[in-house]
Amino acid sequence: MSGKALIVIDMQNDFCPGGKLAVADGDAILPAVNRLIGEFEHVVLTQDWHPAGHSSFASSHPGKAPFEDIDMPYGRQTLWPDHCVQGTEGAAFHPALVWTKAEMVIRKGFRAGIDSYSAFFENDHRTPTGLGGYLKERGIDTVTLCGLATDYCVAYSALDAVSLGFKADVRLEACRGIDLGGSVATMVGRMRAAGVIIA
Repeated sequence: MSGKALIVIDMQNDFCPGGKLAVADGDAILPAVNRLIGEFEHVVLTQDWHPAGHSSFASSHPGKAPFEDIDMPYGRQTLWPDHCVQGTEGAAFHPALVWTKAEMVIRKGFRAGIDSYSAFFENDHRTPTGLGGYLKERGIDTVTLCGLATDYCVAYSALDAVSLGFKADVRLEACRGIDLGGSVATMVGRMRAAGVIIA
């Protein structure tokens, strides 16, 4: 397994039932996620980590509501409820996540002016998080992804992994989606077309 790593995406309280941006049944995948963590030698976690007043929050745009889209300098941006604010309980990992084995935690979305879905790049698709370089230096060429949400942070991470030359697979039994207007089916189709293995 030395050339393989598991990337667990955003298993945080705000994305689970009762959280500020809850994914339906988001906590139901925890047994599957924890089982995968136990199977992999190398584990990386991502953590949404927004400053208060982040530009992706609807509350930062007077007159706008969550889930509306706006134009940002880097492209279209969905506006979200305030979530995963740095240092809050909502930004913490779900208490049932067995995460202590993780070798690295990639925090994303900490730049106030740009959102970040992918574990590899900010939403301008140019500013790297450093994860790609880290994995390559470690000799890892294959990544398995799971977590929240299928159609946003998991999908964009998988697409970017393939674009950087990694083999990538997504374990749908260990993911849940937000599914805005059929976005899960759309993004699963995009991942398959890009060469991501959907397992």
